Amino acid sequence: MTTTTVNGITIGYDDEGTGDALVLVHGHPFDRSMWRPQVEHFSSQGWRVIAADLRGYGESTVVPGTTPLPVFASDIAALLTHLGVEEFVLGGLSMGGQIVMECVRLFPERLRGLVLADTSAGPESEEVRRYRREMADRLLREGMAGYADEVLWKMVARHNAEAGAHVRKMMHNAPPAGAAAALRGRADRPDYTATLAAVTVPTLVVVGSEDEYTPVADAEYIRARVPGSALVVVDGAAHMPNLERPEAFNAAVADLLAQT
Repeated sequence: MTTTTVNGITIGYDDEGTGDALVLVHGHPFDRSMWRPQVEHFSSQGWRVIAADLRGYGESTVVPGTTPLPVFASDIAALLTHLGVEEFVLGGLSMGGQIVMECVRLFPERLRGLVLADTSAGPESEEVRRYRREMADRLLREGMAGYADEVLWKMVARHNAEAGAHVRKMMHNAPPAGAAAALRGRADRPDYTATLAAVTVPTLVVVGSEDEYTPVADAEYIRARVPGSALVVVDGAAHMPNLERPEAFNAAVADLLAQT
């Protein structure tokens, strides 16, 4: 277990390998263990791979209330400064991808490349914003178990039992107050379309072919707006292609890293 204190909270993180830095941001309601296949693979391929638990998740401090995406981005920047990492390739999945876009908005000069996995950038409808706020209230009332069981087979394709077991465990273990705070923050997120147009570094957009939460159309929206970006659709995967089909996901990321 590795932890440190930045921005007044404790953050748990993995920091493995040596070389240029690849930083990975998990989604909701997960923790840094979702990136274990990537940490193990790329740290053996000459990269320093850093994956942290966002505030409210895993081994990091739970801060009730609302956690806006700029706060997550600030935590990442502070952790990397603490670790002596000034420039890095940054990747995120789902909410993690939206946090990556927030990092692009706040400190683009530190970024060497981007991985935007199973995420969305365009404006959210008022219906989605209302859903996030209502779900936050529900998680505080009921805990994570009911929600986790309802959404599991949207997070991963049903044929992947091993990935499903991992995802179920992460969701059941997520602190309700942390997950609720993140949902409220996402309800207030901006439209990142203009941010995408300003990206100047190599960018990979990747999505599972069976993703219901952020379907291929959402990935195509991002691909069309990031100059020079590449789109990879991972066949047979849903919302978690990095866990469902790690070899295919890692190969796509390796192609991106070779350009940075």
